[in-house]
This record gives sequence, C-alpha cells and structure tokens, in this order.
Amino acid sequence: MAAGNAIRGSRVGSGPMGEAERGELAPRVRVSYWCAQGHETRPSFAVEAETEIPELWDCPRCGLPAGQDRDNPPEPPRNEPYKTHLAYVKERRTDADGAALLDEALAALRERRGQ
Repeated sequence: MAAGNAIRGSRVGSGPMGEAERGELAPRVRVSYWCAQGHETRPSFAVEAETEIPELWDCPRCGLPAGQDRDNPPEPPRNEPYKTHLAYVKERRTDADGAALLDEALAALRERRGQ
C-alpha cells in the first residue's frame, strides 16, 4: 500500500509553468522560405530582429538552401567530384612541364647510379 504522500512525483519548486513565471513572449513574425524542391519552411523571428532576418535558410526536409522568393528558389550547391592528387597536379602543370620534370628526375637518377 502506498503512503499517502501528496507531493509524490514532484520536486521542490515545481509548479505550473505559465506566462507569469516565464514572462511575456517577444512579439514574433513568421517568414516563409522555399527550397528548390518546393518545401516551405516557416521559422519565427522576433519582430525586433526584422533587420537581421537571414536571406537564406536551410530546408529541414532536404537540406537544400531555401530563399524567400517562392517562384525563384536558390540553386542547389554544386558538388565537386573527388579529385586525386594526380588530377590536381595535372591542373597545375602541362604535359610538356611534366615531361621536362620527368627527364630531369631520370637524369639525376642515372647520374647517381653511374657513380
């Protein structure tokens, strides 16, 4: 049989959380954002922060950037494919530069072997 404890399951200081304890909420404004897939996101901002409302917002459904213009949402970011070290080297050097470097390295190697 349970003891007749009236505050069972409560903690000291707990009570109803109402407006009186938390204070008044700041006035809010909801802003609509649309992504390239047509998802709408409506985060709320404090009215005082209207000058600080971001131009872009990440869509929580697909992760694409969303803008405030429904008919012209921002472009999805382009993902560059993974490049190997050789691909980066080929961007910086022409085939003629590569051949000259190879010839120079082979000449140095042959000189060391000859001695």
